[in-house]
Amino acid sequence: MTRIITALDFPTGADALALLDRFDEPVYAKIGMELFYSEGPSIIKAVKERGHEIFLDLKLHDIPNTVKSAMKRLAALDVDMVNVHAAGGKKMMAAAIEGLEEGSAGKGRRPLCIAVTQLTSTGQEMLEQELCIQGNLADVAAHYAKMAKEAGLDGVVCSVHEAKKIHELCGEDFLTITPGIRPAGTSQDDQVRIATPAYAKEQGSNYIVVGRPITKADDPAAAYKAIAADLL
Repeated sequence: MTRIITALDFPTGADALALLDRFDEPVYAKIGMELFYSEGPSIIKAVKERGHEIFLDLKLHDIPNTVKSAMKRLAALDVDMVNVHAAGGKKMMAAAIEGLEEGSAGKGRRPLCIAVTQLTSTGQEMLEQELCIQGNLADVAAHYAKMAKEAGLDGVVCSVHEAKKIHELCGEDFLTITPGIRPAGTSQDDQVRIATPAYAKEQGSNYIVVGRPITKADDPAAAYKAIAADLL
């Protein structure tokens, strides 16, 4: 099953909660850097009180000990999913899991932990000329996914176009979370590697991340349900 994660890319908690209050069902909400840095842990509590699941998208990338300590604190916030940059390496990713497990002790479960392979705003030219990584973008993403699996993570953030290959390499239980989802006929915005919800499902995406096509719609709940229908 492919699930929708709705990106709450808003500057204030009031804006984010106003959107969520337009839904008549629980959703999986993504809280990113802008909203979390604006509101802090209070926004997590407010969204949870409304019955929604939370992907806290902070993309940690630092030395292993710092990431471990940070993840221990994030686990205490009762979020459902967190992430790191796979470019931090296996030791850092393994430390993230250690921190989450310590922070979740006694709770029965830890948050899912996933790793960003390459941002969906990254194209082949940028990969080679700006990041100085020589290799096919899909192969690089697959290599990072393999490292994440070896480090004990639950999955990766990747482009839809890499999801099938990553499942073949890492197994069907290894999660793929795919941003850059745009229903047919909507704006590409600042994404480079995009796809429709139906194509994402076909490629084996476990979660699709959708922002502006839902949050900027005249009727966000209707837009959400239309995308969900494409996933049936």
